[in-house]
Amino acid sequence: MHVTTLRAALAAGPSATAAAPGHIRTAWAALTARPAATAVLVPAAAMLLLGLWGLDRESMWRDEGVTHQVATRSLPEIVRLLGSADAVHGLYYLLMHAVLAVHPGEVALRLPSVFAGAATAALIAALGVRLARPRVGLWAGLLYVATPLTGYYAQEGRSYALVAAGVTGATLLLVRAVRQGRVKDWCLYGAVVTVTVLLHQLAALILLAHAVTLLLSWKRLDPRAWRNWAVCGCAALTVLLPLARLTLGQSEHAAWLAGSDEGGSASLLKAFAGPTELVLTAALLLACVSLNSPLERTGRLSLNAVAMPLMVLPPLVLLAASQYTPLHHDRYLFFALAGAPLCAAAGAERIARGVRMMRSRPGRRAGGAVFGAAVLGLAFCWQLPLHRDDRTTEQRPDDPAAVAQLVAERIGPGDAMLYLPSVGRRTALAYPHEFRNTNDIALARTAAASGTLYGEETGPAELRRRLANLEHVWLLAEPYAASAEWNPKSATERAKLTVVNEEFLLRDEYQTRSGVLRHYLRRPPEKPVGWPPVE
Repeated sequence: MHVTTLRAALAAGPSATAAAPGHIRTAWAALTARPAATAVLVPAAAMLLLGLWGLDRESMWRDEGVTHQVATRSLPEIVRLLGSADAVHGLYYLLMHAVLAVHPGEVALRLPSVFAGAATAALIAALGVRLARPRVGLWAGLLYVATPLTGYYAQEGRSYALVAAGVTGATLLLVRAVRQGRVKDWCLYGAVVTVTVLLHQLAALILLAHAVTLLLSWKRLDPRAWRNWAVCGCAALTVLLPLARLTLGQSEHAAWLAGSDEGGSASLLKAFAGPTELVLTAALLLACVSLNSPLERTGRLSLNAVAMPLMVLPPLVLLAASQYTPLHHDRYLFFALAGAPLCAAAGAERIARGVRMMRSRPGRRAGGAVFGAAVLGLAFCWQLPLHRDDRTTEQRPDDPAAVAQLVAERIGPGDAMLYLPSVGRRTALAYPHEFRNTNDIALARTAAASGTLYGEETGPAELRRRLANLEHVWLLAEPYAASAEWNPKSATERAKLTVVNEEFLLRDEYQTRSGVLRHYLRRPPEKPVGWPPVE
């Protein structure tokens, strides 16, 4: 009965709501009294709940493991590491050091991304409110929540959700600074841009998107806006320059991108607009409507002038640059997703106005907003299996926890362990408790002591000496290193393969999708020719 009454109230408008039960009238009054606040808070709350759902997957995939093992080092050890590796994530590691100092663990590792996802949803909604009207903001924020990619990165212990929040916040500050022209607004914009590009350097592409936004609206701008934007951008890039120079010297750590088959314009489009065909088609149609029939301006900047450059330019630039050097990956462009729901919501608003004009009757704003939110709820339900899958370890690139558990079950106290290649030690660093009984036979200096990600290994000669008296040894190999065709460049890695294959026999092998654990026994001594002697 209550559902029927509420439906009738939505159809008839506020005048009929008085006939609804008391708690429905109260809820309706709360929704309609402050539509702008409601439009911002509802997507934020929805994103927060979505981010907390299934947050503890009981496994950190390899990049999360790196975050955990680096952030739990001391501050001097982190600074020392950044001089040789992963400087691009330096600010994020320092932030996570403070977070994990309170409570180290997988949930705490991902909580900043959850809150950043909720903040991004709220900021997108605020952009829609500022650039159009409250229901456009509500729809845009909820569409962002419904996109599976947002839930994926909102539950990952890396910087990408925080970068998205920073970029979206900077965009909202740009809109406010252009509208009000106050120096303090421009200073705040510059500060947010600076922090965001320090979180990840490729976020500097947002400056290009904002430059095009200003260019599309140059007739309505105060000439001082260009000067203020240029000062903020130059200040951010100046702060970024030393870090960029340091990162260029660590480019070998991005070599894995050269062989990545992920990404490309098609996969990026599906990730942004919707991974299912129905949602993708609807999102593209709404974006086309927004382009062909843009909403009127509510200030100096239009919604399309803000959303389109943000959505299109960073991916295009990075895809073009990737033709010459490996840079592209969807995660590096996640921040650009903020423009897509704004465009789709603007298209939905234009269609809603057209339908209302065809009906030749006044619109019921609150009813239309709730109806649009209900449609987005259906879209979320349509993609619910994708959201559910993203909360399993199978949707992550690997599952180190399964390998660690296998090691804890199979290896005895003091057993020798080899990692092939040495980067495989990241599993032990992420789950040290499960590896506490192992003897890392090739390790010369630990990761923290050497200022590296995975530690320093001994040379080939010393490794052979250490293996000479062992009766058995365990080998943990990355999936690609377990192949007979793998040919390592490192002399130490080649020595591992040579000694194990020539002096040991394979006894047991345990395969997982994240690595192969092998147990080797020393070969029995060969009998001399003519043995046994003839009597």
